[in-house]
Amino acid sequence: MDKLAELLGRRKVILGDGAMGTMLHLAGLTDGAPERWNVERPDVVSSIHRAYVEAGSDFISSNTFGGTRNRLQLDGLADRAFELNQAGARLAREAAGTRLVAGSMGPTGELMDPLGLLTPDGARASFAEQAKALKAGGADFALIETMSALEEVQAAVEGAREGGLPAVVTMSFDTHFRTMMGIRPVDALKTLAGWGVTVVGANCGNGPAEIERVMTEMAQAKPEGIFLMAKSNAGMPRWKDDRITYGGTPEVMADYARRMKALGVQVIGGCCGSTPEHIAAMHDALTAPMA
Repeated sequence: MDKLAELLGRRKVILGDGAMGTMLHLAGLTDGAPERWNVERPDVVSSIHRAYVEAGSDFISSNTFGGTRNRLQLDGLADRAFELNQAGARLAREAAGTRLVAGSMGPTGELMDPLGLLTPDGARASFAEQAKALKAGGADFALIETMSALEEVQAAVEGAREGGLPAVVTMSFDTHFRTMMGIRPVDALKTLAGWGVTVVGANCGNGPAEIERVMTEMAQAKPEGIFLMAKSNAGMPRWKDDRITYGGTPEVMADYARRMKALGVQVIGGCCGSTPEHIAAMHDALTAPMA
């Protein structure tokens, strides 16, 4: 059963979680694959998941964004892809309770043929391996996020389905309101809907204002039966004290959540820079009685 589809049929708005990477860095992660901490520091990963649950998230995302063997090989961990993804999903599952678990699947970091060496079959196999591990760990659906190329999205969607998980897709439109590969929001929406993906949207990027324009365009062109999803960064990233910080306060993100709801976006969450404090403010904003 597609548990996310079932929940969307019952709820007007579903709240996701916020950033995992931001929270791991605050906890002391400085380099290497964050997925290592699923087995080396499970206590930290679990505490982050629990904080988002307590903040009001309806689903939480596994610490597996860079979990394809393509990304993991940069740290010599390609042969541990199944182990690290399964562990990440299991930690999220244990913390989620009755809430849903999104198996986070990010880009491979490689360019697809003909621009690069990654073939469609190779990409699909990598994503399928990841999806199978996420499902084994207890994920309810695959959250394919921060994508820029439709060719890679297609491989990820096919891989997720091969692994037994329904696919949700968000792309990042952070290059003059297009993805890095030049894809426009409405073109992405129509293409993904044609592939049978029913939850489509945008994540990451340059903050709530950018996401709002992207989601407005999608809302105006949304086909029947498609749900929209938005996961904005907490403002613009900037360097401060030798680290990346974000200017979006919980109040800013609460206002963003209200704006997304007004647009008809049904799945709302945070991305880079978002913490449990931001998600709690968004939860309060989304559940407050209408004035």
